[in-house]
This record gives sequence, structure tokens and C-alpha cells, in this order.
Amino acid sequence: MKVSIFGLGYVGTVCAACLAERGHDVIGCDVSEAKVDLINSGRSPIIEKDVGELVAANVASGRLKASSSTEEAVMNSDLSLLCVGTPSRPNGSLDLSAVQAVSRQIGSSLSRKADYHSVVVRSTVLPGTLSDIVIPALQATASRKLGETFGVASNPEFMREGSAVADFNNPAKTVIGVDDEITRDRLLELYAGLPGRVVVTEPRLAELVKYTDNTWHALKVAFGNEIGNICKAAGVDSHELMEVFFADTKLNISNAYLLPGFAFGGSCLPKDVRAINAYAIQNDVEAPLLKSLLPSNKQQVERALDRLLSYGKRKIGFLGFSFKAGTDDLRESPYLELIERLVGKGCDIRIFDPNVSLAKLMGANKTYLMNAIPHVTQLMVPSLDEMVMHSDVVVATSRSPEYETVVDKMNADQTLLDMARLPNTNRFAGTYDGINW
Repeated sequence: MKVSIFGLGYVGTVCAACLAERGHDVIGCDVSEAKVDLINSGRSPIIEKDVGELVAANVASGRLKASSSTEEAVMNSDLSLLCVGTPSRPNGSLDLSAVQAVSRQIGSSLSRKADYHSVVVRSTVLPGTLSDIVIPALQATASRKLGETFGVASNPEFMREGSAVADFNNPAKTVIGVDDEITRDRLLELYAGLPGRVVVTEPRLAELVKYTDNTWHALKVAFGNEIGNICKAAGVDSHELMEVFFADTKLNISNAYLLPGFAFGGSCLPKDVRAINAYAIQNDVEAPLLKSLLPSNKQQVERALDRLLSYGKRKIGFLGFSFKAGTDDLRESPYLELIERLVGKGCDIRIFDPNVSLAKLMGANKTYLMNAIPHVTQLMVPSLDEMVMHSDVVVATSRSPEYETVVDKMNADQTLLDMARLPNTNRFAGTYDGINW
């Protein structure tokens, strides 16, 4: 393919070198004449393992060159990768001036080009950058509308400094956020043969993937360090402890617990999070991440409460209220707390939960329930039909098989607030709302 790359910094240079090595004809474009001259002389403008050798070899072969002319780059390529910088402003927001400027420059060149051109944002940008910055800038200077002679896409990179070439050639995933078929097919061809999963999705999701990845990485670093600080106070070798932690690939090092939904609860997580925070305080260890877990969890309950009250309907039914599916454990159930708050707001609640039988509850579980909402017996109903008939709003709390028929029993005047991502909501006739989707 014929590819132009705008921005010959870290990401742009690595992409240019690797794509040329894969057999594509690449022209790099940058406002810095020094970077352009370095590339054209076969030298890399960045220090990165293997990049210097790749630049030298592919400049020599004629597959890689550089220019400071936007028009030359656009006219001699079918697809442009935007790899310009997106630095932080003082308030933490992104400075997208370079993205906007290069989009306007590309658009100006497109006004004189008849062939269809694909503009692909490789820079790390937030959702809405394509729709709010790139597309308006391109349309303004190209004097053409999106889809006429150009298309756009989001194609985030996942390369680490120090191993960027290896990461480019062995990606865990390739993400393409695109709405037009021509640009989609060009990107699929561009990366054809690379290992890892290829995900074709909508642009806004693609724009958010890199931030989700990096925030998770930062979270893991902070978590490991705070556990390490507690280990130091406890006289425990943190690396030995974490090796034991890593051994669980079912729950710990896995996708378990990572799907967005409602708050956690039960007899273990809240109690143990409180305990480790108390232990940290007793040992004069600062653990701001661990300390934030329970307030963050509580905020999810507040969010659900606000959402339910926003409907302006008093009659609310709950499909389950134990802290998770397949159990009758009500201890610190966030649904029980939500019900209690709604009752306090004057809502008329009904609960259907076949796993919870008041006659069978005993011990700590029964004591907790009776202390939390003593009149819960008046809220529970014996059948799904009775709960649905009572309610203007139904809250689905889990994906228990017995709850899936609720969408067929509700009518067009009812609202379903889904906390569990029920699998069959596409046939629901009423108003559907997901807690996080």
C-alpha cells in the first residue's frame, strides 16, 4: 500500500519503519526539517531498539522517505496515519491543536485530489476527536463532505518504549474504529498477517480503548505498590506474596470482575477491604488507592439511585436482591441498600427473588436482613408475574435464567433498568436502560 505518516516522533517513526519493512511504500511528513533530513539520510530521529536499522534498510530500498510537504505526502498515498503529539494542557485536558492543524492541511490537499483517501488517527485521543475535530477540519478545507472522496478511522497504537518494534509486529490486538468500508478494507490490508485479535468497531469505542488500557496499567502499578507497602509493614516479602496472587488465573489475573455493572457486596469484599485499610492505618501506611475502593463502590449505588428517581415513577420491582446470582446471601448487598434508599424516598417496592426464602434464612444472613429492612417481608412477592404487574420500572440485578423471560412479560409502558446485561433485551417492547451501557 501507499501510506503517508504525519508526525515523525516516537509513534510515527516506529510505524513508518515497521510498515516499510512489511513491504508498504511509506512517506513520512513532519514540520521539522531536521527529522525529515534524518529519515532521508537513513537515520532515525528517535532512539529505539531496532528502529535505526529498519530506517536505514528501508530508505536504502526506496520504500521509506520523508517530506515536509503535506501535499506531496497526500498525493502520493492512499491512506494517511496521523501520529502527531497530543500533550497535556495545564488542566490535564489534551492539546489537540496539532491534530486539528494537520487535519486542515490534509483537507486542503484533498481538495485537489480526485481519488478516495483514508485519514486514520493513530495518536492517542479521547472519544469525539474524530467527529468533533478531525472531520470538521477536513471538511472545512477539502470543501467536501465525509464519504465523498475521503473516509476516516481511529486506529490506536499499543507500543511500549523499548520494545516498540516487537509490539508492532506482535500486537495483542489491532483495533480499527471505522464507519466506511473502503477505509476499513485498507486498514485490514495494512495489518494483514499480524498476530493477535483484529477488532473492527465504531470510532468512539476505538478512541477510548487506549485510555482504558493505560488506566488499567496505572491501576495495577498503584495496586502492587500499595500492597507492597503493606507487606513491608507486615514483614512479608511482597514479591513472594504476589507470586501466590498470580497463581490464580481464574479470578485474579483474568477478565473476572472487569465487566462494568453494579457495586460489589457480600460477606467478603466489603469486610476485607475495610480490614486491609484499617491495617494500613494502624501501621502508618498511606494507601490512597485501597482507601478509595469503598467510596467508589458507594458512588455506584448513588448513581443507580439517581437514575431510578429520574424516571419519576414510584412503583419499582426488583428481579433479585442478593448480592450476586445463585446465592441467598444478602449481607451488604448493594441492591438491599438501594431498596432501602428507595423506600426512604417514598417508592413502592416489590421484590422477586426465588433464591431468597425468608423461612430458610438463618444466622448472620437473616439477622443482617432484619436489621437492614425489617419490613422486607412486605416487599417480597412469590412470582415474577406479580412483580411485573405491580411495577412501572423493573430492575434486573443478575443474569439468572429465570429472569430472562421478564422482557416478554413487560409492556411498552414499562421501563427496564438492566444492571446485569440480560441477553435477550433486543425483543423488549418498553424503555430499556443499561446502568453502564
